[in-house]
Amino acid sequence: MTLDGILNINKPPGTTSFGVVAMVKRLSGERHVGHAGTLDPDATGVLPVCLGRATRIVEFLVDTTKVYRAAIELGAATDTYDASGKITRRGDASKTDRAEVESALESFRGSIQQTPPMYSAVKHQGKPLYTLARAGIEVKRKSRTVKIHRLELIAWESPLVTIEVECSKGTYIRSLAHDLGEALGCGAHLKSLVRTRCGIFDIKDAVTMPKLEEAFLHGYWEHFIYPADIVLQDYQAVVLDDVAEEAIKNGSAVALEKDSKCDTRQKLCRAYALDGRFLGILRYIPEKGIWQPKKVLV
Repeated sequence: MTLDGILNINKPPGTTSFGVVAMVKRLSGERHVGHAGTLDPDATGVLPVCLGRATRIVEFLVDTTKVYRAAIELGAATDTYDASGKITRRGDASKTDRAEVESALESFRGSIQQTPPMYSAVKHQGKPLYTLARAGIEVKRKSRTVKIHRLELIAWESPLVTIEVECSKGTYIRSLAHDLGEALGCGAHLKSLVRTRCGIFDIKDAVTMPKLEEAFLHGYWEHFIYPADIVLQDYQAVVLDDVAEEAIKNGSAVALEKDSKCDTRQKLCRAYALDGRFLGILRYIPEKGIWQPKKVLV
């Protein structure tokens, strides 16, 4: 039996995101499984995992806004930018107060330039940076633009700074912790990290791995499966007749009727069959006035 849908999993500490995917494959027997947005092994929290045909919409999940709760320890910088790394320098954080922390955080709000850490999966000449870092090689990394939609100081108990961050895809909270330490002049590293939200998926609704394992064992796993189109609700929807359904199944474009109320300015839309089945995502081709299949899930 093919399982199609999305699991909102609360990733435990000490497990890689790939490890969670491997466990879901084992439990479900489904070959096509993929996660949407890597969490570091020590990080916990929301990890959406797509099964079956839902793996085709992973990119739409990866592009969504994320929310994190992070504890940052001032006074020591590490090579990995988190608590698992070797300390590269120490600084005196004893004289840093809440007002200084608040002031330093201000410069990280909005669109900022961020450099990925050496211990990351970003590739340099075809090789992940972490493989070079483990070999003792450091290379110059290109900075990238990321957006910090919201950055709040939740708690301050020297030398620990606890923040909540709402950010765009591609944001490294480890880099944010490291850069905050540099801004304060005392060094810092990420002590702990929890992803509390990924798109529409919230940690309050996330299932733990032991609970998921039990659900598969006793046959009530469907209770935790979300339909693939739940993450696409911001896109308009259109219902296709049988002829148009067959066309997009074969990868052919369709011309929608004017009364479909599909706004061509949005460029993408959700397509459904007459019986309510989700068929996939269509992309508007303005020069031809047609809708081309972008992702077909049937």
